[in-house]
Amino acid sequence: MVLNYRLIAKIMSAILVLIGASMIPSMAVSLLYGDTVSAAAFLKCMVPMILVGAVLMKKIRPWSRTLRMRDGFLTVALCWLLASLLGGLPFVLSGAIPSFVDAFFETASGFTTTGSSILTDIEVLPRGILFWRSFTHWLGGMGILVFFIALLPSLGIGGQNIVNAETTGPIKDKLTAKISDSAKLLYTIYIGMTVIEVVLLCLGGMSLYDSLVHTFGTVGTGGLSVYNSSIGHYGSAYIHVVIAVFMMLAGINFNLYYHLISGNPREFFSDYELRGYIAILGIATGLIAIDLVRSGIYDGAGEALRYSFFQSSSIITTTGYSTTNFDLWPTFSKMVLFILMFVGGCSSSTGGGVKVIRVLLLFKLVRRGLYRRLHPRAVVPLKLGGRALPSEVMSGVSSFIFLYIGLLFAGTLLLSFEGFDLVSTFTAVLASIGNIGPGFELVGPSMNYSIFSAPAKILLSIYMIIGRLELFTIILLATPTFWNPDRR
Repeated sequence: MVLNYRLIAKIMSAILVLIGASMIPSMAVSLLYGDTVSAAAFLKCMVPMILVGAVLMKKIRPWSRTLRMRDGFLTVALCWLLASLLGGLPFVLSGAIPSFVDAFFETASGFTTTGSSILTDIEVLPRGILFWRSFTHWLGGMGILVFFIALLPSLGIGGQNIVNAETTGPIKDKLTAKISDSAKLLYTIYIGMTVIEVVLLCLGGMSLYDSLVHTFGTVGTGGLSVYNSSIGHYGSAYIHVVIAVFMMLAGINFNLYYHLISGNPREFFSDYELRGYIAILGIATGLIAIDLVRSGIYDGAGEALRYSFFQSSSIITTTGYSTTNFDLWPTFSKMVLFILMFVGGCSSSTGGGVKVIRVLLLFKLVRRGLYRRLHPRAVVPLKLGGRALPSEVMSGVSSFIFLYIGLLFAGTLLLSFEGFDLVSTFTAVLASIGNIGPGFELVGPSMNYSIFSAPAKILLSIYMIIGRLELFTIILLATPTFWNPDRR
């Protein structure tokens, strides 16, 4: 099967226009604050991207409008790489981040909603540049190409294979018959959640600018703040709770919100993954709060519970915001957070990680294995919500977990050449592939990733993209079978 390169190039041209146009708000912010240098940098990026992209979109004539599965995988991989490369140009041209490798790392971290940073002093950067840095979270949270899918009908292109390659989770649900209509519904919910949080943060005393950038990082589960101390910059319990709640909400499957607002609350509250997600978050919050009270770090149970809920919500949703340096917490509390790093948010959410549904299905698989040890001849189907799961789903979950662990150890082995301690090295790779942001020790919440060499930063950037696209989308491109035109 020959890849439809012309159609792929046409979609990449459209993404070029999208990334260029997305810089307009950041340029406006730069002008608003009198930063002509940053505004000029955005203009130098925007104009060529929009013009070149528009011309290529018009000139390229695909031999077919059908986007097949392999085309979808290659399209998503190339578009995310293109966005991460071009999105870093304003940093370089403005002088905010002179090194292109560092700019690529920061932009990949933004679009993949990882939230890792190489910046040692965030607050010295221009506001327009920081706005763009946070806005990449919002663009990447729901998916760069999911946003674009709403435009695909005008190009006569179907987007289901793009969604399969970009959307998180082992099971892909369609809200409507047309995938473009589903994308519009999801973005309506996404925008609505964004507006509500911005208003609530403004009511809590945040400036509009701060409310916007921190909302981008919250609903996109990205976690890049405009302050060195992250959300800890604000001493307001109200702000902490609002952000913690919205991080939790962003980690829920967005398809469920559609059922909730369309008058089908039973579908929302009976969801197996949602109940598991709430249970895991609740147990983690309670355990950490008890440990913090026992250790006497905070004054009273209420304060301990607030810090515990915020950090548990931040880590399980892979947002990465922090209100305190949790690297100084007792070992038990850090171990709970470490476990949450593996769990991640729900499928079809903006969160990263393995995903709650895979963890729950893996436990079901283990429980069936134990049962069949006692009853070898028993036929025990695996069910989810009362429905038997196809064997392909469980095979996909097992393959994903195995590949995730394999990549995690391979990345740790490669990064160990940097010579840093094992905890820092391992959690740096885990935080990258899980799109979490902060790890422990040298990459903890009060530290950054500037300690690594250029090759190490490129490795971690690629891991961020691999993790955001659920491993297989990128890994498949490295297999000879994918490029064999005789294989279907």
